[in-house]
Amino acid sequence: MCSSDLGPFFATQFLGAFNDNLFKTALITLVSFRAGQLTNLDPRWLVTVLPGVLILPFLIFSATCGQVADKFEKSAVTRAVKLFEIVVMMLAAVGLLMSQLAPLVAALFLMGVHSTIFGPVKYAYLPQHLREEELVGGNGMVEMGTFIAILAGQILGAWLAIAPAGGTATALCVIAVAVLGYFASRFIPHSPAADPGLK
Repeated sequence: MCSSDLGPFFATQFLGAFNDNLFKTALITLVSFRAGQLTNLDPRWLVTVLPGVLILPFLIFSATCGQVADKFEKSAVTRAVKLFEIVVMMLAAVGLLMSQLAPLVAALFLMGVHSTIFGPVKYAYLPQHLREEELVGGNGMVEMGTFIAILAGQILGAWLAIAPAGGTATALCVIAVAVLGYFASRFIPHSPAADPGLK
């Protein structure tokens, strides 16, 4: 297995999954414990709906994003997605620092879009950079990293949300992780489009 091919991709994937879950968990925790600072809506209803906001883009855009992964060079798509993540996390930071729910919900939806675009790229990348006998191990490593990132993001998100100045700390953290993810993506090697003529 070529670590120079898998390493930057693994780091990019890990940081993206980590940031998704850090932000989602921090937002749900804030709504659960400090809803009065954000909105007059029933926090029990919000806590039920917010995870669906993150998942909704997968239902709407997955098929189209699969075509994007086939049509365009994958490292370029990944870098564009990671730049998009930085912008989304800046929107989230505005919501956190100003205690406004609307930009936070918008950022949660857009992070779902970010993950929907990256998902097909993730699965198309590995067969281009690993030998056939390495694919099972490579997929296992990526899945392991994803679940560790999910768990770590949930733990840190909940902890930051209830900490003193939790909004500020969460805002800084999600932007920092997004920036790290972008820099990791810059080292992902060229991955040619599978079907550049796709319409």
